[in-house]
Parts: sequence; C-alpha cells; structure tokens
Amino acid sequence: MTALLSVQRVHKRFGGLQALTNVTFDLPEGEILGLIGPNGAGKTTLFNAINGVYPPEEGRILFRDRDVTRMRPYDHARLGMARTHQIVQPLNELTARENAMVGACFGHEQHGLAGARRIADEVLDFVGLADRASQLAGSLNVAQKKRLELARALAARPQLLLLDEVLAGLNASEIDRMVHTVLKIREQGVTIIMIEHVMKAVMNVSDRVIVLDYGEQIAEGRPDEIARDPKVIEAYLGDPELARQFMEES
Repeated sequence: MTALLSVQRVHKRFGGLQALTNVTFDLPEGEILGLIGPNGAGKTTLFNAINGVYPPEEGRILFRDRDVTRMRPYDHARLGMARTHQIVQPLNELTARENAMVGACFGHEQHGLAGARRIADEVLDFVGLADRASQLAGSLNVAQKKRLELARALAARPQLLLLDEVLAGLNASEIDRMVHTVLKIREQGVTIIMIEHVMKAVMNVSDRVIVLDYGEQIAEGRPDEIARDPKVIEAYLGDPELARQFMEES
C-alpha cells in the first residue's frame, strides 16, 4: 500500500540542539497515528517539519508521492494537509464563521466566499459550534477555541490532519467529546496524526503509536505494545506527572 505520508530519515537542528534524529515512518491512508513522548521530545518540531514551518537539514518528506520537504505551509494546505496548534491561534477579531471561512478559502479546494461560508457553517455544526457562528473568536472559552481551531482545519478539506494537543486544557467530559469528534473525522476518510499527553485518550483512539525521546524515535507499534515497552516507560520516568499518567492510563 502506498503511504499517504512518508517521513524519511529526518534530522532537525537548532544551533547546537539536535531536535530530531533520523525519524522515519510511513503513514497509510485512514490511520490514526499517535505521537507521544515526554516534554521536549521533538513532537511539535516534527509537526513543523512535516507542515513546512521549517524544513529539516537532512531527510525527505513525501506527501501523496510528492516531495514536500522544502515547500511552505500554504503549499501543504493546497495539497491537502491541515493542522491545529498546541496554543490555539484564532483570529480573535473575526467571528467563528469567518475563522472557518479562512480555512476554506486557503485550503485544499480554495473556495470563493460563498462556498467558504457554506463549508464554514457545515464544519461549525460538525464540531458543535453552530450556535457560536456569529460570535467573535476572541470571546470563546478554551474548549470552544479548540473546536474552532479544529473547524478551521477541517474547512480546508484536508486528506491529512495534524492535531497538536487538541485535548490539552479540557475537562473529562470535553475530552470524551473531542475524542468522539476525532473518530468521526477519521470515518470521513481523513488520515490523522495526533500529538497528545492525555495517555488514556491517545492510546484508545490510535491505531499505531510512535514514541519520541530527545528527538529520537525509540518505539513504534500498536498501543498495547507501546504500553509494555521498557524503553517507553523509562523515557517517561524523568517527568513524574507524565509517568503517572502513562502507568495509570495506558
């Protein structure tokens, strides 16, 4: 099976810091891939390399059989890749509908305003924000902003969706609701990579999990295999809170 995304021996440095070392994996269509690791392991750096925020010094990234290693984020969006951010970045002075319209206008299908408005209302309804469509994004609460960021990404009509800690800051009921939404997105044919620290959620939702530690890929496999891997357990022991979550929830 041809991979939708292929990450090939990717290295990334920032001055003297080796942020990623030889990261390699293929992602087939329709899969949810969990990306976990302690704080500072290189997870968001990997997203930024995949998404074109800054290219790797070594290695290649192929998306839909096309080398996108040196392309910019807007090129990735047009090809069918979208993402959310660890720290939500709504356009605060625009309404929720207008935020989602931005995704539709500049995403994979590049709709005009009429089409973008239709798609915006569709995705806002999908994520449970239809009643907030006319509300300024800056006035939404944290959970609503998370959903708005997701709606803007979905409005881009992606084939690959990168979710960076979409569950962070949510309470238990909000987490359950977001996990349900992620599974519904996959049912629509969207392939997903999900960075997450909420271990119970990411282990339950992922088909496969990759673990990074100090920028190195230390494990890859099914969630049940990862939960028993001694290297993974050891990696989390340096952060007591994450270790507790991993041991109790995975």
